[in-house]
Amino acid sequence: MGKITGFMEFERVSESYEAPKARLKHWREFVAPLTDSEAKQQGARCMDCGIPFCSNGCPVNNIIPDWNDLVYRQDWQQALAVLHSTNNFPEFTGRVCPAPCETACTLNINSDAVGIKSIEHAIIDKGWQQGWVIPRPPRRKTGKKVAVVGSGPSGLACAQQLARAGHAVTVFEKSNRVGGLLRYGIPDFKLEKSHIDRRLAQMEAEGVTFCPSTYVGEAKHASDGLTVRTAASLHEEFDAIVLAGGAETPRDLPVPGRELSGVHFAMDFLTQQNKASNGDRLASQLTAKGKHVIVIGGGDTGSDCVGTSNRQGAASVTQFELMSRLPDVENKALTWPYWPAKLRTSSSHVEGCERDWAVMTKSFEGTKGQIQKLIACRVEWYCDKVTGQLKMREVEGSQFELQADLVLLAMGFVSPVKQVLDAFGIDIDARGNARANTDDYHCSANKVFAAGDIRRGQSLVVWAIREGRQCARSVDEFLMGSSVLPR
Repeated sequence: MGKITGFMEFERVSESYEAPKARLKHWREFVAPLTDSEAKQQGARCMDCGIPFCSNGCPVNNIIPDWNDLVYRQDWQQALAVLHSTNNFPEFTGRVCPAPCETACTLNINSDAVGIKSIEHAIIDKGWQQGWVIPRPPRRKTGKKVAVVGSGPSGLACAQQLARAGHAVTVFEKSNRVGGLLRYGIPDFKLEKSHIDRRLAQMEAEGVTFCPSTYVGEAKHASDGLTVRTAASLHEEFDAIVLAGGAETPRDLPVPGRELSGVHFAMDFLTQQNKASNGDRLASQLTAKGKHVIVIGGGDTGSDCVGTSNRQGAASVTQFELMSRLPDVENKALTWPYWPAKLRTSSSHVEGCERDWAVMTKSFEGTKGQIQKLIACRVEWYCDKVTGQLKMREVEGSQFELQADLVLLAMGFVSPVKQVLDAFGIDIDARGNARANTDDYHCSANKVFAAGDIRRGQSLVVWAIREGRQCARSVDEFLMGSSVLPR
């Protein structure tokens, strides 16, 4: 619990950031982890609150009070062991997780929450620096073979757990590099890809085999240059199959002018920059340099587009959100310990961006096939007295236009790639996701399991890790009759 009176003695200290003007000149991470003394003091703020709501607020159920106390006592190696007991990849979550654990922190009721995410970041970084993060190969092999389709956080967590249980695990990835959206969806300034590479090296030492540039499904749906593995061949070769391909179908915006050049999905834009940052040669790259950029969508992907556009040298960046502006501060008496709806300003917003809310795009206009401007209007939200539903209507006379050379659609993802699900002949739910429950993660097809965004829909990295871990236990039970893997 840290120091008994620590929460009364010490203020919250957050990680420091490189100045915006300086960090816009490069693609590296710009957050400085807490020093040992700072982490010790922040760990001291953890209260003896009786019920650790933070652990319940964390999707992987991190044992947060324990490693806060261990950091306060400067027992870093044991803190790392406790952290790893529930989270395979704390270097990912310590950088990109929105920290629902801090929202649930008891101290957050009437003060600033314990800086849980920054302490997690400090623990794992010290673990790597000290050489404490080493391969953990199994003591014995089971002779069972498992295929994992998709190498995002869910697939990687599942693969590592199953390999440590003694199974021979092969991870298939259609991209030329392993990592899924960790690799291609999150910019380097938030997550440098060396963090992924050293985990992959650890997993290979533990027995995991990676097969990049491999499409699983029917050949007619595969891009040129990819190796194709059919669902039938996986069924024949492997004792269990885990689908962890994520939710990759982006939400579109079917308005007049959508076909104009210059209107793109956000992930196409981010993926190209991530490839360029990591040494891939691109025949032509979609870039924001010198352009007036409009980002449609107010979530993390939209924020990443803002930061990427500014680093590429955009003339201006504007971000729209269809929903109304949220309050700057939540009503904690109503929302705690749950995730509150409140305005969030990211580091990318601080770097330079015009933001607007309750804006609906009506059309795109341009000449010679190239977008030149966006036509939008303001909307107001109201509650339908009959149905109780929240509905939207256009504000009369509110139409306006903005110059636009590049429009990025960052409105989320609606479902997994249907062709992959069809290839395995599994049932889907009403949202187009693989139908599987959280009791066993088993799909309708024999020996096929699903975990992560492909099952639950678009979500967080930390939720993907949780599902990958839980799915691994279910696969182990399916193969061996019982499992010692944690759930």
